[in-house]
Amino acid sequence: MSIDVKMIVNGKPVRRSVEPGTLLVHFIRNELGLTGTHVGCDTAQCGACSVSVDGRVIKSCSILAAQVQDCSVLTIEGVAGGEELHLLQTAFLQCHGLQCGYCTPGMIMTALDIIGENSNPSREEIAEGLDGNLCRCTGYHNIVDAIELGARMMRQGGGSV
Repeated sequence: MSIDVKMIVNGKPVRRSVEPGTLLVHFIRNELGLTGTHVGCDTAQCGACSVSVDGRVIKSCSILAAQVQDCSVLTIEGVAGGEELHLLQTAFLQCHGLQCGYCTPGMIMTALDIIGENSNPSREEIAEGLDGNLCRCTGYHNIVDAIELGARMMRQGGGSV
């Protein structure tokens, strides 16, 4: 038996019939074809699946698609403005805040949440905010640098979260 799920994803209305136990991450990837949201652990430990729901970052492997009924979901695909990267994405490139890139979408979604809470976070606040997002390639130094630069660029350039 399937259920109807409707929500706004990256600014566009979406309606699909899914199995009741469909995780949001699988809905995003399999039903909508938005594969930037990664499946890392399926246990909400790594943060690779992080998306924003109604303005708050969540791990989409820990919530059912039906639980975000009538909500607004932002995935990494919705962050950039068309062909132009978001300032935070640019900062990740400039600071080499990625290695293999697998964790990067979740890191960026979490960073947007951190900056949304505090437009001028300290390195300690950034590190604390990243708790629960794992990168197996770096020591996080460049990721923190990227978030720091991205926050500064957003403050100066008026970039939105």
